[in-house]
Amino acid sequence: MTIGPEHEAPRASEGGGFSDAVTVAFGDPAAELYGVTRLGLADGGASGLAILFWRGEPVAVAAEGGVEVTAPSAWDEVSAAGLDTTTLEPLRSWRLQYAGDEASFDLELEATGALAELAPEHPVARAGGMAGYEQPLRVRGDARVGDARIAVDGLGQRGHSWGAPDWERIELARSVSAWLGDDLTISLTAIRPAGVREHGDEALAAAILERGEDGEPRAVDVADPRLSTTYDGDGRQRRAGLELWVDEDGFPRRAAGELACGTSLDLGALRLDCAFFRWRMEGREGVGRYDVLRRRA
Repeated sequence: MTIGPEHEAPRASEGGGFSDAVTVAFGDPAAELYGVTRLGLADGGASGLAILFWRGEPVAVAAEGGVEVTAPSAWDEVSAAGLDTTTLEPLRSWRLQYAGDEASFDLELEATGALAELAPEHPVARAGGMAGYEQPLRVRGDARVGDARIAVDGLGQRGHSWGAPDWERIELARSVSAWLGDDLTISLTAIRPAGVREHGDEALAAAILERGEDGEPRAVDVADPRLSTTYDGDGRQRRAGLELWVDEDGFPRRAAGELACGTSLDLGALRLDCAFFRWRMEGREGVGRYDVLRRRA
């Protein structure tokens, strides 16, 4: 499918287990501020999740579900867990606000590159039950943590995903991104089927979002993405390596990352290990997100 402004609207339910969500992750290493937010729709209600880190520690975690909402025609009409969003120009710019007791922020989001699309027929979409798209962002605005006021000027990523994931068939799902400037972003999604224990048996999709020789944004699909991860004693991601084979010829593009901050959340039947990494790639340094959502043992 070709993504257009019409895909920004909430999706009509397609049956049992269907959900729709918009996720925004961002990081400003100079301010030591990182955050991830999610607004979702499922089973006739809205949900929200917000996690904010400052100086290496989680300073705000908010989650809310079952919020009453009546057939919203835009995400501007969905509010939960202190989160609100405004679409200024579809697929181009948005405003994201969070209001909590411990922290708050008011951010302007501007798309900086091409879309990374996960089509419904892709093996990862079939394995995970979710299709959608991701966009790299420039993130600017202000945040408050306690009594501290923080100017934000960083990078990030906005994703819109929909579908009906079957967690009886999924062991875990990974969302990995590296933001290395306005003109280079890596986006990767991995799904591990139930009963599988190794990285090598996961279904992966990855794209390199960059500018071509003509200066125009482009999304380069990675033919053979490879992800390696080192964990701590509690099974949380600490270091990672990416090997991105764009085609069978030539050499892979490589990136290496290590933990900047992270936390784990109990989401009932699932556990979320949310982390932000410092990344290095091709002489550049940046930051990004590495989340693992898994079934609880």
